[in-house]
Amino acid sequence: MSKSLLIVESPTKARTLERYLGKDFIVKASVGHIKDLPGNKLGVDLDGEFKPQYQVMGGKKKVIDELKKAASKADTVYLGPDPDREGEAIAWHIAEEIGAAGKPLKRVLFYELTRKAILEAIEKPNELDVKLYEAQQARRILDRLVGYMISPLLWEKVRAGLSAGRVQSVALRLICEREEEIHAFEKEEYWTIEAQLKALADAAIAPAPAFGAQLLRFKKKKCAIATQEEAEKHLRAIRSAAWTVGAIEKKQRQKNPSPPFITSTLQQDAARKFHYSAKQTMSIAQKLYEGIEIGDEGAVGLITYMRTDSTRLSKDATDAVREFIAGRWGESYLPAKTVAYKSKETAQGAHEAIRPTDVARTPESMAKYLSREQANLYTLIWKRFVACQMTAALINQTTVDISAGDYLFRATGSVIAFPGFLTLYEEGQDEPESGKSDERLPDLTEGQLLELLALDPKQHFTQPPPRYTEATLIKTLEDLGIGRPSTYASIISTILDREYVLRLKQRLSPTELGMIINRLVSANFPDIVDTKFTANMEKSLDEVEHGDRSSSHLLHDFYGPFSQTLESARKGMANFKGSGWPTELTCPRCGKPLSIRLSRSNGAFLACSGYPGCSFTSDYERDEKGHIHLVEAKQPEATGEVCEKCGKPMALKRGRFGEFLACTGYPACRNTRAVSSGIHCPREGCTGELVARTGKRGKFYGCNKYPECKMLFQGEPVKESCPLCNAPVLFRKGSKTGSATLFCINPSCSFKKKEEPEEEQAKNG
Repeated sequence: MSKSLLIVESPTKARTLERYLGKDFIVKASVGHIKDLPGNKLGVDLDGEFKPQYQVMGGKKKVIDELKKAASKADTVYLGPDPDREGEAIAWHIAEEIGAAGKPLKRVLFYELTRKAILEAIEKPNELDVKLYEAQQARRILDRLVGYMISPLLWEKVRAGLSAGRVQSVALRLICEREEEIHAFEKEEYWTIEAQLKALADAAIAPAPAFGAQLLRFKKKKCAIATQEEAEKHLRAIRSAAWTVGAIEKKQRQKNPSPPFITSTLQQDAARKFHYSAKQTMSIAQKLYEGIEIGDEGAVGLITYMRTDSTRLSKDATDAVREFIAGRWGESYLPAKTVAYKSKETAQGAHEAIRPTDVARTPESMAKYLSREQANLYTLIWKRFVACQMTAALINQTTVDISAGDYLFRATGSVIAFPGFLTLYEEGQDEPESGKSDERLPDLTEGQLLELLALDPKQHFTQPPPRYTEATLIKTLEDLGIGRPSTYASIISTILDREYVLRLKQRLSPTELGMIINRLVSANFPDIVDTKFTANMEKSLDEVEHGDRSSSHLLHDFYGPFSQTLESARKGMANFKGSGWPTELTCPRCGKPLSIRLSRSNGAFLACSGYPGCSFTSDYERDEKGHIHLVEAKQPEATGEVCEKCGKPMALKRGRFGEFLACTGYPACRNTRAVSSGIHCPREGCTGELVARTGKRGKFYGCNKYPECKMLFQGEPVKESCPLCNAPVLFRKGSKTGSATLFCINPSCSFKKKEEPEEEQAKNG
């Protein structure tokens, strides 16, 4: 009996779909993209219509062969990658590769992985969306043109291995400009005065509670106090004044719930509340969408699709949540009608907001099936969704003006009269809010006399604008119209991975390399880092998606001016590699200017521009104003080894790939070598030694005669022979200070010995 074939991009998603579709379907996964532009050339035809030269990605030929084989046995092929531009590109490329099978191809869109949604998608398939695919392809080509053409300039002028990206460069510019604002900021002193007061009462009445009030005005003008002397002058006058209650204002205000999550707001709130990176948030959400094993039920998709900019909710979802709210909290927490939220004009109309697929799957009931991170994110999504359909909170707010001679103080207090949605959820804040109080004020009447208990003058300083967090950067990019739901996480991870930016205490701080790249790209490619230009490009890509503009016209309009700018940059970009970045500091040895230079292993450092006549170098640091200061050089760690090239001592240094030995005669002698273990290579006839190395999978040991000798081992070599086979070396795996195990180097030998931790040896000694 013939079956239908469904192809999705994820094995997890495939397992979830198999559970609902049953024996009539075979479900296969492409494991992401199967084709992309080549890695060793531009891969875009610049003479014609910017036609991309896609290639099958490494390791994907076997996947494609399996899909072709499955398609040949099926009566119909359904393409079900994610419902967005990237998913459409995956579907399109799969169709191109298996189209020769001659079977009907249908596109299905799964916005949530529930039985009802899956069966509806299968029953009402679509055609492949050529406009959506062209929009994705245009974005890919734009990014390739920028990255592939600017990056070689940076290799030539700055350092090999660098990159510039179309959207990442804008994000880097925002972070660098904020850093410059912080450096330029001049803090100013100011003072506040708070009074602690209480109402005068008869002795027979219980003592009135104390409350605080802030100084607001002096002689009906705003009272700005700049110095301690001014504050003390005001304090002397205030202390002798009589305190009287003036105007009292009481009002009730509503606080409405936030809309359900879209991609950007989910990333922001997860960053605020759990310190999750945007990339981490999307990885967790992807698993919740694709399916979690729920006991006997099997794999269940717990949330709707997580890449969306739409706040739309389906009627089924809102009907279910309204019933849930009424049942758990009562009718007083349920609005008279469903709450609708307006999406942006550019939002994808077919998508919903991010919500739980079944409101009855409460966070409490799902907790035992989820990791801590999954439970955190699911709880956040579930609560935000439920809260968005609850009644507003009612807050009683009181403002009391208090006169003290020529001075006016103000006390504010707010009390929640009805919690509404706040009983479940409140959105996190990017920065702490100041000047807000939830203090309950005592009952006061106009003209009532008050007793002064204390005056508290406080010194403050104005603060520079804060560095971006991931949450505030995403919000800024979104407000500027830069990026789309699928791109925020990759934008931030790229500038972090490139080490243009560091995450310090959840704040994004540019590195010296990041500042240099930003200056060069901003000076030579102003359009690439211009926020309006980039936002307009996003709008143009949306127009391609909606069929209002052709992708070839968009690419032609971009490439013409860009190619001219590129040619100017080739001629005019400063050669940082040759001369470094100039500073205002002078060399303490010869008086010539110092420049910032870059080292692949140790980062940025200062070097004399008089090199090779003067070889002075130094580490440096920047103060809060961004000014550079020399850092006294640390003494190199002696090793007792000498350089085989010049005879000077070798020093132990630490770089990005771990420890290494370097000649102290640098820069005249640039000899380096790996740190030896002191153990001869066990390969018969080899005269080398085992040295520590660091790779993508961590630390390992290999022969220093590489590539002549390619011996390498995981674990730490131990200079002991094997008691079973007499092999010359054992290897230790595990913690040096905790439990570890010794293994024989000989793979055919079964010797294994567990070592006791040092403290256990002491106990047993």
